[in-house]
Amino acid sequence: MLRRTWRPLAVAAVVGPPIYWYYSRRSLDIETFDITVREVGPDGKSRKTVRTIPMLSKNAVDALIREHATLENRRLSDGRIWRVSTAYLASNDPIEDRNAYAVIPKSPLLPSERLYVAVMDGHAGFHTSQLLSRALIPAVAAELAEASKPPPLPSLFQKLLSAFSSQQTFTMTASTEHPSPEQVSRAIQTAFSELDYEIVTAPLKLFAANLNQNSLKQDAIPDLSDNKLALAALQPALSGSCALMAILDPSSQNMHVACTGDARAVAGFWEDGEDGKGRWRVEVLSEDQTGRNPNELSRIRSEHPPEEADHVVMRGRILGGLEPSRAFGDARYKWPVPLQEALSKAFSKSNSLVFRSPPSLLKTPPYVTATPVVTHRKMSLPLPGLTSASSSSSMRFVVLATDGLWDQLSSKEAVLLVGGYLQGLKGTVPKSSLPLLVLTNDGTKGIDGKETRGREQQDGSWAFVDDNISAHLIRNAFGGGDEVMLRQMLSIPAPYSRRYRDDITVTVVWWDEDGREEQQVSTNTPDQSSATNYSFGQQYGR
Repeated sequence: MLRRTWRPLAVAAVVGPPIYWYYSRRSLDIETFDITVREVGPDGKSRKTVRTIPMLSKNAVDALIREHATLENRRLSDGRIWRVSTAYLASNDPIEDRNAYAVIPKSPLLPSERLYVAVMDGHAGFHTSQLLSRALIPAVAAELAEASKPPPLPSLFQKLLSAFSSQQTFTMTASTEHPSPEQVSRAIQTAFSELDYEIVTAPLKLFAANLNQNSLKQDAIPDLSDNKLALAALQPALSGSCALMAILDPSSQNMHVACTGDARAVAGFWEDGEDGKGRWRVEVLSEDQTGRNPNELSRIRSEHPPEEADHVVMRGRILGGLEPSRAFGDARYKWPVPLQEALSKAFSKSNSLVFRSPPSLLKTPPYVTATPVVTHRKMSLPLPGLTSASSSSSMRFVVLATDGLWDQLSSKEAVLLVGGYLQGLKGTVPKSSLPLLVLTNDGTKGIDGKETRGREQQDGSWAFVDDNISAHLIRNAFGGGDEVMLRQMLSIPAPYSRRYRDDITVTVVWWDEDGREEQQVSTNTPDQSSATNYSFGQQYGR
């Protein structure tokens, strides 16, 4: 078997992504390659170790990228076909990301049909993200139904209604008017916050339910390690998860995006130009909520005593440890130290459950909140049955992804890649050429709360080879048209892969008019010397 011809020259860091360089030729017949990592030996000391990694074949990499790619097509009440594509790729074993999707129809308590999509980025385990994938959308939908109820009737009207309803059945219905964007935002924030409250207090309720008068008098802590409900209550509270949700209401043409953590949502709005050429407007719908975000840093400092100002965020992380500044679970950053110590004694006396020690700088919790920042946009969709040219600007797609994607791609690159896909671009395209083929305008920019890792480089190429649009983004995050780089990045197994890439989950939502036919149109590359052949299919916006 041939050995690979490059070797990393820099050691992978204990914390954070490694910086590595490689040399010599990169040929397609390479079968293995070496990576340098740090591992903890039997003596507890960290040391450098060289690992030889078998390289996956091109076919194996293609299968890995497409293995968990799905597409849902739903015709909603507005007459359009809404498409929801999702793909995920693990780095952790098991993967800690989750996702959810639902269409909740109009009902007596909901004035309109809504499309919900969400991605969850778990950390310290998958337990919180898994719970959210099942509970978050129902919680938000229930709160929105409550917000849609008509205001209570005056007492006299209630008496008359009571007399009337004794003879006829009365059914409560929603208000004929849509809730205002502000009402929707408040309802989403309430649902997120209340669900996190239930997650974080579940172990406390179990603990309190097992206290008795004797244990209180003797200051004794009950042994709950064998309690059947212990793990179910503890694991979602002790692990953590970011959550990003988009709610699309075609009837009112409102879109709300709720962000807790450092996942990100980016939309592409199609704009007709005066020169007859359409362009994609890049709209970043959320801000990365980490300690590197000045808004989050200011908020956290304002919530704690002045003497903690230099410690609430260190190296961009909460108390020097947790990167996202908003998250579900993460009770280590929300419970007081004495409570954590008591729960640790109660739940881990005779089982393998390990309580991590409280952060050393924790003094005035909570330091982390699950309350999301909610943004609102009008989708400005053209009327059903009319061509896209009937609207000078309309939303055409939204990308929701966990931070594993945004570690590798910028928001603008994601719009270019999705825009090129929707325009029917095929083949391999030089990175420098794509902006000439897929025109963009800058719109609203969010705050990048992550360390920049050499994104938006002009070297290399993009690949337009996947049928699934979410898989397409994942492929291009890790090499795109550079087949060797792609194979190397996806060949590194857990746990070593975590130093090179994170779990990634990508959901893309877009819509099509019914019956639109694609027409293949050839397009010449601006730089034939550095690109393979590619072509456009449907000419978007025409």
